[in-house]
Amino acid sequence: MSWFCKKMKSPVGELTLIATEKALVAVLWENELRNHFRFNPLTEDHQHPILLEAERQLGEYFSGQRQCFSLPLAFEGTAFQQKVWQALVSIPFGETRSYAQIAQQIGHPKAMRAVGAANGKNPISIIAPCHRVIGANGKLTGFAGGLDNKALLLGLESRERQEE
Repeated sequence: MSWFCKKMKSPVGELTLIATEKALVAVLWENELRNHFRFNPLTEDHQHPILLEAERQLGEYFSGQRQCFSLPLAFEGTAFQQKVWQALVSIPFGETRSYAQIAQQIGHPKAMRAVGAANGKNPISIIAPCHRVIGANGKLTGFAGGLDNKALLLGLESRERQEE
């Protein structure tokens, strides 16, 4: 399989977008461990239509003009991880869920830790909004992009919701 990449600047740092011919497969953080995901070899492609569309939609999201993404996504992971990642995509803009709520939603009510582990391996950050998952006590928990960026994304979404 061939993977194509494009870097983009954003308010949360440089992001690396990765796609196949047909779908977006990753949005990686600047400081994210590259061996955490296996997309090798990568070919840089600044004109790849899916990468350009992902960059455009992310730009609109960061500028407050987009609340929902419409991109072809291809998650690569176990069946359990894919259930968790699909649950992430269903979290509405400006809302949060706890690990327990996600575990309940996917039919594994006692699997909060496994949900947390799958959430931490989400390859399509922001678009599959793992930043919207918080601790049961309402506190921010681990995030590949760092807790400051998690707070920034949640703040951006809460401001946009208040302006509706």
